[in-house]
Amino acid sequence: MKMRIITLLLVALVSFARCGEKEEVIGESAVSETFTNPVWNGADPWLTKQGDDYVYCYSANNSIIVSRSKYMTKKGELETIWRAPATGWNKNCVWAPEIHYIDGHWYVYYAAGVSGPPFIHQRTGVLRSKTEDVFSDYEDMGILYTGDNPDDPETNVWAIDMTVFEHQGKLFAIWSGWKEQVDTDATPQHLYIQEMENPYTLKGTRVLLSSPEESWETGGPLNLNEGAEVLKKGDQVFVIYSCRESWLVEYRQGMLQLNDTNADPLNPDNWTKKGPVFQGNSAVYGVGHCSFVKSPDETEDWIIYHSKKSTEPGWNRDVRMQPFTWNSDGTPNFGNAISAGKPINRPSGEVEIEQTTGE
Repeated sequence: MKMRIITLLLVALVSFARCGEKEEVIGESAVSETFTNPVWNGADPWLTKQGDDYVYCYSANNSIIVSRSKYMTKKGELETIWRAPATGWNKNCVWAPEIHYIDGHWYVYYAAGVSGPPFIHQRTGVLRSKTEDVFSDYEDMGILYTGDNPDDPETNVWAIDMTVFEHQGKLFAIWSGWKEQVDTDATPQHLYIQEMENPYTLKGTRVLLSSPEESWETGGPLNLNEGAEVLKKGDQVFVIYSCRESWLVEYRQGMLQLNDTNADPLNPDNWTKKGPVFQGNSAVYGVGHCSFVKSPDETEDWIIYHSKKSTEPGWNRDVRMQPFTWNSDGTPNFGNAISAGKPINRPSGEVEIEQTTGE
């Protein structure tokens, strides 16, 4: 009887050990070290890093939604922080929001209009968080004047895709706009830059920074410069922007480089244009409107961008991401757009976070 009890105990202990080993293996294998593009549906992806969190901002159904996550490749908790009002200049066509943390508040820059199509009413507005929490309530700071005569608000001009950046202690805004207000959205778009008095007020008058003039940014039915985003490395400043037609496979990225860190960014002569610096291929169509973040451990640079789901004209797009490197002259090297379904190593440090937290 004693021998039988001992035998049963040994069997139980071995079974328990094996169960423990099996659970441990399952736990490790559940954390994938790779991911594949696309990461999710959508367009105009804006991803920014604040502390250890990644904040993703996008629009859907005339609302602005924010995600906060420890991961680049996975959305976290979601909250709708703003819905378009029933009346007013911004009641419809909410496009391409960006969220920036400035002096203790989150600021959202977005485009909207009264109606569309045709999309001739688009202007740019600003929201401000009431606290440091990205999920706090937001107040509407109003519409920005993006024309040539700030003393006459009625002369405001079409503007989308605004981004902001700090340089030499000053705050600047860059956006895509028309030279003058017209009655057709089949109108060339240019990049404008302007200093800001504060995060919700432009200072002075707009400056024409870039027009679609080079052979690689022209040639289709409508010449566009839009979706400008600022990328910095050390004391170098770059503006990566989209050109050609957003609804075609030819959509691609150009670059402006500030010639000297002490140069005035409001002087167009202080910028050098190069391109294309990132474009589609036989498997990835029409890459555009990007944002840039560091990996969780700060050792890698990543580009987040959208691409078309097919070669057919239209705006059916998804969001992708991939790492990029730097050339010997200090300029970014975005490489080739990676095909859908091809395994990509997760951003450096992301696997370790998941293994530690189990979330």
